Amino acid sequence: MKFKAQFAAIVTATIFSGAVHADINSNLQQFVDTTLQEILNSGVVVSSIKEQNLAHENLSQADIDALDIKWRSEADGGSGDLIDKVLSNELSAYLLQSLDDSEGIFTEIFVMDNRGLNVGQSGLTSDYWQGDEDKWQQTYSTGPNSVHASEIEFDESSQTYQLQISIPVVDSETNSVIGAATFGVNAEALDMISLGDDF
Repeated sequence: MKFKAQFAAIVTATIFSGAVHADINSNLQQFVDTTLQEILNSGVVVSSIKEQNLAHENLSQADIDALDIKWRSEADGGSGDLIDKVLSNELSAYLLQSLDDSEGIFTEIFVMDNRGLNVGQSGLTSDYWQGDEDKWQQTYSTGPNSVHASEIEFDESSQTYQLQISIPVVDSETNSVIGAATFGVNAEALDMISLGDDF
């Protein structure tokens, strides 16, 4: 499958170059510019982020922290009002379909607003606020062409070894960054069963 072969080359180059943020290799950049941007170009992504940015414009850090605590508490129980509201929205349905269409390459997809709070997601994440993490700080905060690639590690949410690729979401009408998105990609789907395997 061409998609898997392309991504295998990206992952290999990323592991051995230690590529993060500005040091992204050309294969990864091509993957971002085509596959990931194609998913994010949907109108539901931009409209959902803009709507939440407006709704959250007056949140204080204390409000954000309280929402994150509420989310974590609900996650421990498996559901709750906040989780159900996010997971049942139109954007989450779209991201879940995009994950299903990837044939096992994506383990998770989630989209964040301009405060680092989840707007939509393909499945339950362990936290609601990503604003204190590199996936948001090194994308939303650093401009429209930013890319952040994590190291491959075990992800508790998806129960897989994965690489996370995060990029800003840009409103094409204003050419401004309005949020960010993270794509978890399944290392095991590429026959990389554990960290450090040769392939």
